[in-house]
Amino acid sequence: MRVLLVDDEPAMLLAMKRLLSSMNGVELVGSFRSAREALDFVRDKEVDLAFLDIQIAEDDGLELARSLRAFHSELIIVFTTSHAEYAMDAYDVYPLDYMVKPISRTRLAQTIARAASSGRASSEAGVPPSNRLTVRGLGCFEVGSTQAGAVKWISKKSMELFAYLLVNRGRSVSKLRILEDIFPGFPLKNAEIYLNTAVYQLRKALSDHGFKEIVINAQEQYRVDLSEVDVDFIQLELGMEELSELGAANAAAAVELDRQFTGELFEDKSFEWAAMERERLALLYNSFAKRLASWLLAQNRYSEALLIARRLIHRNEFEEESNLLLLRILGSMGDNQALIHYYEQYTMLLSGELGLQPSMEFRRLYEEYQ
Repeated sequence: MRVLLVDDEPAMLLAMKRLLSSMNGVELVGSFRSAREALDFVRDKEVDLAFLDIQIAEDDGLELARSLRAFHSELIIVFTTSHAEYAMDAYDVYPLDYMVKPISRTRLAQTIARAASSGRASSEAGVPPSNRLTVRGLGCFEVGSTQAGAVKWISKKSMELFAYLLVNRGRSVSKLRILEDIFPGFPLKNAEIYLNTAVYQLRKALSDHGFKEIVINAQEQYRVDLSEVDVDFIQLELGMEELSELGAANAAAAVELDRQFTGELFEDKSFEWAAMERERLALLYNSFAKRLASWLLAQNRYSEALLIARRLIHRNEFEEESNLLLLRILGSMGDNQALIHYYEQYTMLLSGELGLQPSMEFRRLYEEYQ
């Protein structure tokens, strides 16, 4: 399969090249940073599959897709982007898939397999692409499909059950555990009836989107088939795992990944069973964000490091490690006025709220920058 890449970020092009190079049956025939270069290339070249960023510097990836199709009507299109809100607009050119950066090796392999198996049939027929279910669980809980919009929940418990199964990431969960977590305090017989009702309502809500069969139960076990579901908090964790080592080659992907943490898991929902998972994911993100901010600081990329450090402190204003990181960034920037203002503000906050003074390490570091 002959593959074309178009993305204006060199680091993303490099990351995609490395991922594609390890996949059987894939030949990377071209990689470009502008729409013009890509269009010039395809005028007399054969391409089977194109990965296009929706925003390519000053160019419009959607218009590029339409222009590429004008040259090759059978071309398979896959959109890649950092902005999930463009998903609906993207589908008017019938792409095979829509992938939110950073893209994991597993996710990319699934898309390549789908492209290989579908061949050019969907493009020749001019039919819409395979439907996918998109889940946003960071800062909210929103579920929708590319073809039918937002899922309309029949009941709060059916929505909660779906969130619960998603947190288990495709693993089977026993009926007894579900009853204990989602229907605590209910008599067993009543809880079983409510669970059966919630499962029925969940499948009915998903059936309008073509996903009734992804909720699977067998032998008193329940799970969700995630093969056609994109879940932001799962993608975030996979992305953080793949970026365990930060460097120039993956810095752009790391910065984009950081931006995808838009809030705590199911932030607007009072799911008691989600507390431990919410805390676990938050700790993973905090560790990743601190590593990224420290790396950016070492590269003198102060504004990006500053933004991440401030976000960390906004989430936990008393956490000393994040405050030390912000102090280092301000000191390295040489903005003495901002440094003094921040130190005085932090000192007043500790004194007023906790009756404490900054630690010796914090005071010593502040004095070093004076």
